[in-house]
Amino acid sequence: MSFERLSQYRNMWVMVFFDLPTTTKQEVRNYTLFRKRLQKDGFGMFQFSIYLRHCPSRENAMVHIKRVKKSLPPNGHVGIMLVTDKQFGMMELFFGKKEKPPPEIPQQLSLF
Repeated sequence: MSFERLSQYRNMWVMVFFDLPTTTKQEVRNYTLFRKRLQKDGFGMFQFSIYLRHCPSRENAMVHIKRVKKSLPPNGHVGIMLVTDKQFGMMELFFGKKEKPPPEIPQQLSLF
């Protein structure tokens, strides 16, 4: 097994899905704070209520999942999904009827 193939199973994507209420000013603040915390932790918007982050390992992904759990708002639904880089690469994405390539893996420096 080559290193490239091995890394496709080692590298992980953390996806955070959420549906949060925004009917009161406090709920809007909670929604905004949750999104900002995701962005501060390196998550990027995939769709309006779906954010994702590339991680070099499962252990690193668990660190970010723990941070998401710490910043959960008091109300609403939040889902967290962890997939391998290989699984993520098999996703088919479309913009209208045109197929769109998946997001590129960000360059990351890992210090050991």
